[in-house]
Amino acid sequence: MTAREVYLVSTGTANLASVEAALIRCGSQPRRVEQPQEIAQAELLVVPGVGTLAAAVERLAEQRFLEPLAERIRQGRPTLAICVGMQLLAAGSEESPDTPGLGILPGRARRFPTTVQVPQIGWNRVVPDPANDWIEEGFAYFANSYYLPEAPDDGWTSLQSEHGVRFVAATARGRVLACQFHPELSGEWGQSLLEWWLQGGAA
Repeated sequence: MTAREVYLVSTGTANLASVEAALIRCGSQPRRVEQPQEIAQAELLVVPGVGTLAAAVERLAEQRFLEPLAERIRQGRPTLAICVGMQLLAAGSEESPDTPGLGILPGRARRFPTTVQVPQIGWNRVVPDPANDWIEEGFAYFANSYYLPEAPDDGWTSLQSEHGVRFVAATARGRVLACQFHPELSGEWGQSLLEWWLQGGAA
């Protein structure tokens, strides 16, 4: 049986090796995007990222990846966005106030309050919304200072978590899945989420 190819977009702010290793464990064959047209042509696409939204957007713009990526997600094509990759889908972030996101998810990323450790680094509990039937609650690995406060509607279902405030840990609609946590570092629970997405998600 031939392994399914999964293309990874390099934002210049991500450790792609850990994502590639997780995809291989799921029986897939990761490849890195080299040309803008590959974003449109890829059957499966992953957009990982750590660091600032501004740095990720700058890198994607330099490679002429932003427009085909936005179009792909608007079409609902199979796309997984991780960490800063998820925040890229929002309108923007308090961390990079002059840098617009793609505006696919509502609101802007906010900084966690000073009453908790910032950044949040480590394991945290994630709980599905009542309408969510695609994964059981579990624990995921986070590394973030900023979060999305608003769960999208219009067909999206979400996972929630708390770190000083309640926030969106992940959200999905059809074949598009966006995770604030790192599923590739989240053990068996994270691998089951990757496998769910690879096998078709909520489509």
